[in-house]
Amino acid sequence: MDKTAGENWPSSWQTLPHGIRSGRYTDPEFAKLEYEQLWSRAWQMAARLDEVPEPGDFTVYEIGRQSVIIVRVDADTIKAFNNSCPHRGTALAQDSGTFKKCRIICPFHGWRWGVDGVNQYVLERQQFRGGQLVASDVALHEIQLEIFAGFVFINFAADPQAFDEFMAPVRNLIENLAIGDMHHIWWKSVPVPANWKVAVEAFLEGYHVPATHPQLEKDSAKFIYGNDVSGEIHFSHHDHLYETFANGHGRFLGGQKTPMAGHTLQAGDPVDIMADRLDLLVEGMDAMILKEDVELVRSLKGKPIPEDSTLGGEYVKAMYTKAAAEQRPMPPLDKEVIDQWGGEIFIFPNLMVLPQAGNTMMYRVRPDGFDPDSCVFEIYSAKTYPAAEPVPRAVVQKMTDSNDPEQFLRIPRQDFSNIPRIQRGLNTSGCKQILLAEYYEKMILNLHQELDRYLMVQG
Repeated sequence: MDKTAGENWPSSWQTLPHGIRSGRYTDPEFAKLEYEQLWSRAWQMAARLDEVPEPGDFTVYEIGRQSVIIVRVDADTIKAFNNSCPHRGTALAQDSGTFKKCRIICPFHGWRWGVDGVNQYVLERQQFRGGQLVASDVALHEIQLEIFAGFVFINFAADPQAFDEFMAPVRNLIENLAIGDMHHIWWKSVPVPANWKVAVEAFLEGYHVPATHPQLEKDSAKFIYGNDVSGEIHFSHHDHLYETFANGHGRFLGGQKTPMAGHTLQAGDPVDIMADRLDLLVEGMDAMILKEDVELVRSLKGKPIPEDSTLGGEYVKAMYTKAAAEQRPMPPLDKEVIDQWGGEIFIFPNLMVLPQAGNTMMYRVRPDGFDPDSCVFEIYSAKTYPAAEPVPRAVVQKMTDSNDPEQFLRIPRQDFSNIPRIQRGLNTSGCKQILLAEYYEKMILNLHQELDRYLMVQG
């Protein structure tokens, strides 16, 4: 490894043993370094396969100045190309769509390529390179690409870290959740006035739930906001299990006392309590837990629970029985897999996977141009589909206001309300650094330590 540059950084860029200096979130020069050293060399999720289901379908992925066309060539082949005509640089595609007759045509001068990137036509070919221009001279520039669990990952580096090595710490966790069998429900994108890392870090811990989402932990929220509460207060994050991995990845589990496991604190019918609690996730997010999942819980009302089972166990049995009848793919019926439901897997640098009940919600956060105070936040909802049900193509809904109840439900609005406030605070002269809980926020520190490994290498 080349000599590291970290010792030459300003103090405001430092990663500390128990915190992060604020300049890492606010300094335009730090953001520039991230583009040069991280986004140009890190594997990053550029698309889901649901965005390009048929030959000729394309989607455009953008990060900083980079623009990439992701296109399906045939049933088994996806390619990624630099979104630039080799003639005069014209961007060949915008947003998403389908290349008619599987031909990519430059709108400026009509040069043409197949979706495999091979040039098919150059207007007045004899005018170029003394009449010696050949197709390989003007083939589209291909970007390194890997397909994993329904994701399309790309890397701009000429000689990147091997993808298998990069993904190894979380590969089995993702594969066992059947994420690759899950398909599009909805996908929204919105600009958020905060650094991309601030937005990512808001979801790397469950420590924020009682204050940010008081409807999900009513007694804990009452305690935090100063109301009298009798009895012992139980915070859900006390049950969470956190792990950090190599390459900046990490995960947390909900633990053994989750609503999905049938754990209830209130008195009353446990089926009603469990269903009502999960209903808050349907009404507040409509992603990880869907209406039909809650209806399945309610179908257990009045049914006896065997002595060797639990309400959560009976719900899982009912879920897998229903999925089998529908010929709907599900993860292996394994305790370690089920335990991940209600938690999160973080794939460095900016992808979060939150599985639940054969569904998943995913977050992707990207810098918004070169502004350290802005990012693009995307939420994906996916599920496994019955064999007979068609899968819709994934097309992004571009939202404009993260606080608008017509655009986002309650839970994301609550989260979005915090993120810009964090950025405002980080930009004040009195905020020199943030502090991190050693256990509950360990994934945040792991992210920055991996980020430093990218940023400190010179050359």
